[in-house]
Amino acid sequence: MISPTALLMLLISVAILLLIVMAARPSITRSREGKILAFVSLFIFPVLAGMGGASAHMERSKETKFCLSCHIMEQYGQSLHVDDPTYLAARHYQNNRVPRDSACYTCHTDYGMYGDIKSKIRGLRHVYIQYLGTAPNPIKLYNPYNNRECLHCHEGARGFEGGVMHNLEATTMQDIKANKVSCTSSGCHDVVHNVSHLNEVKMWKEGNK
Repeated sequence: MISPTALLMLLISVAILLLIVMAARPSITRSREGKILAFVSLFIFPVLAGMGGASAHMERSKETKFCLSCHIMEQYGQSLHVDDPTYLAARHYQNNRVPRDSACYTCHTDYGMYGDIKSKIRGLRHVYIQYLGTAPNPIKLYNPYNNRECLHCHEGARGFEGGVMHNLEATTMQDIKANKVSCTSSGCHDVVHNVSHLNEVKMWKEGNK
């Protein structure tokens, strides 16, 4: 079965070949068949190649290694290997509660109807700041973390629904699900990445128990 990347390269190659033919023999556009070929060469194949490239990039941008390819994000990648269960991101990553190869995207995408689109728009903003702006230090989320992203995986889970702290009061669970009480608020899961303390903690290596 042909891979998406190979298909994309095939589309690009065909588009370039057709354009070369059109440039070398412009006279072929005089016939009806030549006009059809010109339309396919100049519009159909370039559009298909562009759509394929956009789709391939969208998928690649979901990869953890893509997110960590920026120098400013290196510490956040290191925090996924902190050998301390109180580190929320590390606990999820090391215990495969999120796919390791798409950990950043899994936790930080918006699980609303247009979540993928919103995530990519934020990604473009990251690129702008990386190359044309000044990144804040420390890095902060554009908006407070929404419990919806946690509930996408945890809602209905026995450990979550029956958790003592989640049911501390009659309204606690309701407030969590309504995003009135943040999962990352003080006293809850407030140690997420904590990159400022990485030199003080022990690291876990993948493959070690």
